[in-house]
Amino acid sequence: MTATQERSVPKPVFTDAEAGAKVFPDSGARRFNYFNPAKRKQSHYEDVTVEVQPDPRHYLSQGWLYAFADGRGGYPLEWTALKAWGSDRPVPERGPGSGGKGYDWPALGWHEFRDPNEEWELTLYRYNANVVRQLNQNVEAARQSNAFDQWNRNWTQFVAQHVGAWMHVDHGLGLYLFANANRRAPTNMHNNAISVNSMHKIRAAQDLALYNLTLTEEIDGFDGTAHLATWNDDPAWQGVREVAEQLTAIDDWCEAVFAANVVFEPLVGELFRSNLVQQAAPANGDFVTPTLIGAEEYDYAERDLRYTRAMFELLVNDREFAEHNTKIMQDWLSTWVPRCISAARTLQPLWSQPDAKPSRFEDGLDRVKSRFSGILSDLRLQAPKELAQ
Repeated sequence: MTATQERSVPKPVFTDAEAGAKVFPDSGARRFNYFNPAKRKQSHYEDVTVEVQPDPRHYLSQGWLYAFADGRGGYPLEWTALKAWGSDRPVPERGPGSGGKGYDWPALGWHEFRDPNEEWELTLYRYNANVVRQLNQNVEAARQSNAFDQWNRNWTQFVAQHVGAWMHVDHGLGLYLFANANRRAPTNMHNNAISVNSMHKIRAAQDLALYNLTLTEEIDGFDGTAHLATWNDDPAWQGVREVAEQLTAIDDWCEAVFAANVVFEPLVGELFRSNLVQQAAPANGDFVTPTLIGAEEYDYAERDLRYTRAMFELLVNDREFAEHNTKIMQDWLSTWVPRCISAARTLQPLWSQPDAKPSRFEDGLDRVKSRFSGILSDLRLQAPKELAQ
């Protein structure tokens, strides 16, 4: 037997990493402490959200790890015309173990935002799962009780054409406006809130699409493709379609969220959903469609508008750029309010189509204008003169 000669190769030596081996006063802490919590104690939402997206203005000591083709790295603050405290200051000088020299630490203005809904992955999955589960149960109960047989013919056609057409609005805004704005926003708190808004819209569009398929199976003569011709060719929808397409073309991520949630949704979305579909459906024998439309109304009124208010309230009260931000938002209002009012008025013929009609179009428009004025008041903005159109 020949003895195997041991090869001369370097042997691994395992040692403690210097920093990891040290014991600090908070080494056993189960919560992070590199930010100031919104309340007395930091929440689970803050633990999993704040500073998850790195920023060279805070702790990313080597600068952005990636850049775009034009040389810009990470999340440029100039992707919106609005500014928050510290926006105009250069990226701080770095030193070993520093958070940036010459800055109040640890957060600049953009990082002060906290979503009052406290949205993160768990909340998104849990909320949407509950909504979809409830909607599926409602539709299944309607099928088993033959509830769709109670619809009159005109209302069946109205749902096929006009309720179905709204899925194009939801799909477009969810996929091309909010998802895009999410990528451009500078902090993880903004990213989470806006991406959840995107998922609300995409889920609502999916709800209407699946509902359309169900009605095609359950109602004789229901035209499951009618919404396509309505969206593409019906004159009553071309104003809404034009504004929806203009919204998806906005480059400034703050303007996109502002125009959609502060202007379009109150003046057009709630006008159609709450003041037409929700009011007309029960009188026409339909107690199912309002459950789908009502879920989307709750998405907006109780969650999406809530974070939007909090986000823009910080900007109009910013310690450094309040006046700058307010002026820009007033300019945005002057652009988008007349467009949305015009789009809302093109929908007016829809109010005369159901056999059992809702309250007058002008009454509904007055209600949404009042609602819109209340939102502006919360943001300390002035209603533009175009609102009287």
